[in-house]
Amino acid sequence: MSKPTATGGTESTHAPSPARLLLAEDDFELRELLACVLRADGHEVVEARDGNELWGLLNRESTAETDAPFSLVVSDVRMPGLTAFDVLTRLQRTLQETPVILITAFGDQTTHLRALRLGASRVLDKPFDCDELRAAVHDTLHQQARRAS
Repeated sequence: MSKPTATGGTESTHAPSPARLLLAEDDFELRELLACVLRADGHEVVEARDGNELWGLLNRESTAETDAPFSLVVSDVRMPGLTAFDVLTRLQRTLQETPVILITAFGDQTTHLRALRLGASRVLDKPFDCDELRAAVHDTLHQQARRAS
């Protein structure tokens, strides 16, 4: 389905196709819940337990030829090993343009500004509704698809 745009063209209103997501969260129960919610939307979800595993999976992705690239990363800010801020800094240095949605229990204004300055697409404060995460993932994937076309 399409809708008219201001320029006379049309914009798709369909949801982006299911994507390959990387989910990093050190809390096992929360990680399992979020992975279940995202898989229910049809996404392939690869899970990381901490920042080091997150970076390892992203780094392996750039050298592996067999796996499809990650369309999006959803990561807790504070985790053992590397923090999400460390990972965002490394992504900038390696010029990887994988969008990142951060989730945090410490969502003060300074955290939000730092995350956005480092390139995060969105920051969600815990506790958040699973539908809020689903909408953020959908919106971010939709924006990424528009930029690619």
